Amino acid sequence: MRLLVKAPAKINLSLDVLHKRPDGYHEVKMVMTTIDLADRVELMDLYSDTIQIISHNRFVPDDERNLAYQAAKLLKEKVGVRRGVAISITKYIPVAAGLAGGSSDAAATLRGLNKLWGLGLSLDELAEIGAEIGSDVPFCVYGGTAIATGRGEKIEHIPAPPPSWVILAKPTIGVSTAEVYRNLQLQSVNHPDVDGMVAAIREKDYEKICALAGNVLESVTLNMYPEVAQIKEQMRRFGADVSLMSGSGPTVFGLVQHDSRLQRVYNGLRGFCEHVYAVRLIGERHEQ
Repeated sequence: MRLLVKAPAKINLSLDVLHKRPDGYHEVKMVMTTIDLADRVELMDLYSDTIQIISHNRFVPDDERNLAYQAAKLLKEKVGVRRGVAISITKYIPVAAGLAGGSSDAAATLRGLNKLWGLGLSLDELAEIGAEIGSDVPFCVYGGTAIATGRGEKIEHIPAPPPSWVILAKPTIGVSTAEVYRNLQLQSVNHPDVDGMVAAIREKDYEKICALAGNVLESVTLNMYPEVAQIKEQMRRFGADVSLMSGSGPTVFGLVQHDSRLQRVYNGLRGFCEHVYAVRLIGERHEQ
């Protein structure tokens, strides 16, 4: 038997870091929402009690370093399943981009295996398992739009933002999340108004959402990688209503509501950035 599961990317409409915790993690408060750029995760039963990762992307590990592999292994251990699975991952979300591609693949694996193996676990139970794999996995289990706190694993669902286009541009560089956090000077940064963003989303106020979008990690990444700052600036110049880095970068996203503006921004960015995508906000939660 086989099952196909979509694994959508996320963007951060607001991302704040509050302080460093005694356990070494940073306490965050952020607003995340899913977008219509998704990997395809296909799950296939195996006769042997093994986990196989199949991917034709050379940047995707095919062993226990892969978060989808870790998800399958942990789920098997938690529920005592002795069945094998082949996990085929077709990548559409760029790798190491600040869009939670690996975390979403892991979340899709948890949701899919729950169905494939008839486990009957709730999304809350799957999210709890996902939290052991990575901070973004619980959000990706639910999808939709949410406030994430703690190290990102505590999820409070909120309504979807108003419909809009999302333009994504990823420079051909890698950004180390650990290095970005290491260089973050919390006492000297402007903290975004996360609560204001939540209120704007609840009010479906697109202009206020654009005005309040903020990411505290930009203060580090834009200094370390001038290419990211350049894309952010060009995106606004071409007509995006807002441009913001997602996660720790390097992907920058812009929001536009009108198709004519979308084409202008998209075509402008294609001129000097190889990886450019135009997709819709989804913002709605996964079904059980």
